[in-house]
Amino acid sequence: MAGCRGSLCCCCRWCCCCGDRETRTPEELTILGETQEEEDEILPRKDYESLDYDRCINDPYLEVLETMDSKPVAAGSGIPEIKCYLNGVKVPGIVRLRTLLCKVFGVLFSVAGGLFVGKEGPMIHSGAVVGAGLPQFQSISLRKIQFNFPYFRSDRDKRDFVSAGAAAGVAAAFGAPIGGTLFSLEEGSSFWNQGLTWRVLFCSMSATFTLNFFRSGIQFGSWGSFQLPGLLNFGEFKCSDSDKKCHLWTAMDLGFFIAMGVIGGLLGATFNCLNKRLAKYRMRNVHPKPKLVRVLESLLVSLVTTVVVFVASMVLGECRQVTSAAQVGNDSIPLQVTSEDVNSSIKTFFCPNETYNDMATLFFNPQESAILQLFHQDSTFSPVTLALFFILYFSLACWTYGTSVPSGLFVPSLLCGAAFGRLVANVLKSYIGLGHIYSGTFALIGAAAFLGGVVRMTISLTVILIESTNEITYGLPIMITLMVAKWTGDFFNKGIYDIHVGLRGVPLLEWETEVEMDKLRASDIMEPNLTYVYPHTRIQSLVSILRTTVHHAFPVVTENRGNEREFMKGNQLISNNIKFKKSSILTRAGEQRRRSQSMKSYPSSELRNMCDEHVTSEEPGEKEDLLQQMLERRYTPYPNLYPDQSPSEDWTMEERFRPLTFHGLILRSQLVTLLVRGVCYSESQSSANQPRLSYAEMAEDYPRYPDIHDLDLTLLNPRMIVDVTPYMNPAPFTVSPNTHVSQVFNLFRTMGLRHLPVVNAVGEIVGVITRHNLTHEFLQARLRQHYQTL
Repeated sequence: MAGCRGSLCCCCRWCCCCGDRETRTPEELTILGETQEEEDEILPRKDYESLDYDRCINDPYLEVLETMDSKPVAAGSGIPEIKCYLNGVKVPGIVRLRTLLCKVFGVLFSVAGGLFVGKEGPMIHSGAVVGAGLPQFQSISLRKIQFNFPYFRSDRDKRDFVSAGAAAGVAAAFGAPIGGTLFSLEEGSSFWNQGLTWRVLFCSMSATFTLNFFRSGIQFGSWGSFQLPGLLNFGEFKCSDSDKKCHLWTAMDLGFFIAMGVIGGLLGATFNCLNKRLAKYRMRNVHPKPKLVRVLESLLVSLVTTVVVFVASMVLGECRQVTSAAQVGNDSIPLQVTSEDVNSSIKTFFCPNETYNDMATLFFNPQESAILQLFHQDSTFSPVTLALFFILYFSLACWTYGTSVPSGLFVPSLLCGAAFGRLVANVLKSYIGLGHIYSGTFALIGAAAFLGGVVRMTISLTVILIESTNEITYGLPIMITLMVAKWTGDFFNKGIYDIHVGLRGVPLLEWETEVEMDKLRASDIMEPNLTYVYPHTRIQSLVSILRTTVHHAFPVVTENRGNEREFMKGNQLISNNIKFKKSSILTRAGEQRRRSQSMKSYPSSELRNMCDEHVTSEEPGEKEDLLQQMLERRYTPYPNLYPDQSPSEDWTMEERFRPLTFHGLILRSQLVTLLVRGVCYSESQSSANQPRLSYAEMAEDYPRYPDIHDLDLTLLNPRMIVDVTPYMNPAPFTVSPNTHVSQVFNLFRTMGLRHLPVVNAVGEIVGVITRHNLTHEFLQARLRQHYQTL
């Protein structure tokens, strides 16, 4: 149990996270107000691990417990995890320094080792990690290095920097700063503003030109020439000057592009379906086992890939005649592919002199060089070779993505799609007789179709491809192809990133809800079973609540009782809570009285005199309580329970869900900070004697606040009282129980909320809506229940 953050199952006292049985010292039982015999009776009878409402730890993100999928956070491309982060959900360890180091060195060796993976996805993840950590000037991995930097100390600022870092990663990978900005907007961020747009664009531009400066200087020795904008460059698409009939594309070709988009969507859906099945198999049979099994799986993938590449090149490759423009060498043949010296290489690989192996040219070149071959070489590959290469590469790339190594998907998808597009061009040229088509255009459209069918991106991917090709005329065919591929693929399943997000159980919010969801109201989806605190609460109650729940925020409430004056006479703690409730209730009469007394002159002296007369004519002892007039209830008076008592199974429904006046929200991190710093007062004192903490002191431990399980309970006096009112949020966003779900969804997503209390017409909290209550699956389930009750 040491260091465990799981919740406790109320029925058996087992930790739902690590499976260990909890043992408590006598001092801990004393601080919780428990004894060994009555411990099980004190705890609320709830299974908080299965509770839908608010399973989070860090504000304003949802902590996803990795109970099902234990895949290392540095594995894969990292785009699904960054997409979760920017959507408002935090996956543990995803922006840590050690994750960055593992990502950088892992992708270096996985790409150099010949696996069918790309480095562009990990670059996006790496940029996001840099964006998250650099403004903080601190790292949990380097605890001894501390800088007193008071700025950007909020989760909103951190999320904005992660958005900029992810965009910079795209810009550096493809040399596409505008595409990077749109990627961060389309694929990631739930919450966007105008000021963030130009900051992210400036960051992307800086990343592109920084990479261009160093690559150009290192490769050409001409510092400041800016000749290599990105890691992946598609070269220049240009017809030969001698071929007057050649056009990059014509209006007639749009029909073929649409058909290729449909096929690309089907192929992408197939890829996603197979990869999802493989991911489920790994989650059941590989990830739960020792880490050595994951290493062995990666070695097996590498071994099979090497064997397939060599055997396919030797057995299935064709020895084709080298054109006169090429010069034969021992291992490779440099070939000039365009008038702008876009060079690549072709491999001889056991072929006779003056010939080359077309299969080996695709397999043994770096993936970027193979893409350039497919884009710019003419009459280099036979249709049979392209078909076999597509099938083999498709299968191995699908198997490789998801293993426990850093691996991207952009470049493998582009290469696989380029082979498909080049195959279509060869068929149209050789068998249908369409000699006017440009093979490179069809290879580019095929790459866009397959990549769009896999990742289901439209706007950002269109701009990325246009910026990578430096050819604006490709904008229309690329956009049409991507849209058709997305529509076709969405008919069968989701994009590959959304699939992996769903497998992790992350409550990702879509851009909008379906129209039929407006049949539901906020009351239909809220969680009415609340765990709350009072404005003045004993330490033993706070410790008990914090240690037996995993909720991140708690409503601050007061109870509505019919005999409040009798309660005020009996206990100072209850008296403080009732006084706070009365002082925080705003009435029209009270506000008018305050204004009339504070104004030096009033437009109507008659009205002022009447107000003064009304005040002086009432005796303090006989004046009827305005609050009691407003909050008269249909329920019977509530049980004589002190605020530091826990719910009981013996309560009736009215007692368990009794009316609670809502005053605000307070975070778990704030409560723990108050306990750690000893902010409390004794029952014999006034709450004014409680020490006060400034905002800087409350945020000093950001972003990793102390945990209640690490707190030394022997240092606390369980009978002391904590006044939480100076630190709570007294005016959070709230909705009415009758609010349409679409309005709730838009408010939650637009404002970047973490909790949304549901408050009725008389100021009572009746439930809380969190991210989980707005997921598509949850809304569908509630809608089915709604139809059944009609």
